Amino acid sequence: MPIEILMPALSPTMEEGTLAKWLVKEGDTVSSGDLLAEIETDKATMEFEAVDEGVIGKILVAEGSEGVKVNTAIAVLLEDGESADDIGAASSAPAAAPKATEAAPSAPVAETATPAPAAPAAADGSRIFASPLARRIAASKGIDLAALTGSGPHGRIVKADVEAAQPGAAAPAKTVSAAAAAPAVAAVASGPSSDVIAKMYEGREYEEIALNGMRKTIAARLTEAKQTVPHFYLRRDIKLDALLEFRGTLNKQLEARNVKLSVNDFIIKACALALQSVPDANAVWAGDKVLKLKPSDVAVAVAIEGGLFTPVLQDAEMKSLSALSAQMKDLAGRARDRKLAPHEYQGGSFAISNLGMFGIDNFDAVINPPHGAILAVGAGKKQPVVGPDGDLAVATVMSVTLSVDHRVIDGALGAELLNAIVENLENPVAMLA
Repeated sequence: MPIEILMPALSPTMEEGTLAKWLVKEGDTVSSGDLLAEIETDKATMEFEAVDEGVIGKILVAEGSEGVKVNTAIAVLLEDGESADDIGAASSAPAAAPKATEAAPSAPVAETATPAPAAPAAADGSRIFASPLARRIAASKGIDLAALTGSGPHGRIVKADVEAAQPGAAAPAKTVSAAAAAPAVAAVASGPSSDVIAKMYEGREYEEIALNGMRKTIAARLTEAKQTVPHFYLRRDIKLDALLEFRGTLNKQLEARNVKLSVNDFIIKACALALQSVPDANAVWAGDKVLKLKPSDVAVAVAIEGGLFTPVLQDAEMKSLSALSAQMKDLAGRARDRKLAPHEYQGGSFAISNLGMFGIDNFDAVINPPHGAILAVGAGKKQPVVGPDGDLAVATVMSVTLSVDHRVIDGALGAELLNAIVENLENPVAMLA
């Protein structure tokens, strides 16, 4: 029977996407693992792989279609012995035309195809990703899909997984990562409607800019964060003279390797080590529990056209400054090209937002849930300071603000974490010990 190929969820929070490009055409034979299409999410363009084998009988959603909902049929796959005649009504349905802002309509279901059971959910309410064929086989054999571990792309359950399973098989124990435990973006109040706002500016010249997926996600997540996360703020000034001198020495020694360390590289390392020395602060909020992480997975905000990414440097406490520098350059470059995979910008317990290069003295950053804290970094500027002996001197001083989720980190613990960050930056040589 014909198999519907559905719009996949390529990240835990994806609800819709853009079918940017088909990599196959009607009549092409595909096998499991073959690339079918390029799909744009709110964060990146990703390749979509086949999980079943057969012939592409009908493409239901055209290239360029935006707002295609997850689990919408985008094509029909024919199995051995089937022809386009088996598709029935779907064969006569026109492909969806690309639209600038409207969601692509749901494709009609083939008349002769037996629809797959509805997408199942696990006991905790999370969706189980399985191919339509796998769901049909599971239903006929009485197999609980929640008891299976998928071997397909992104853990999707495919035909082979179901055929190898025994009815009533127990679910294997699973380790839940912080990224997997992160809830989907909740709908939040957004104030007056666009029509009400537009009426305020009748007669004034303006340009209307449609919101893309990234901007919608940023707006929803940060509104949610400010409404639901109890922020509090801790501020410190950091003397950078020792760090700048040490950085200059290292960069001279690293010239032959074409490595140039930035102040931000030292900040990443300082935060990663501070999370190890104050382990209770290396934690995230998970709804009804707190997840205390062992590695220091540090996210760094990267501005791109139309929004931002927060790529995560995993195990940052274990990496050298030069390794962190190279990885950060790679992640930032691919973030600007929107080529990051979801696992590269999800997760982490702590984030850094540095606006010092724009001349900003200090600011308060919004926590990116489920992180426990974010460090806002300002510019380093020469200022008069009073030395230990009371003498007036000049030093390069950088202001930082630690935004903290009070559900995860209390005031004294947050102060301990910020003090550890300051200590690392003001004594940079110790970070290499």
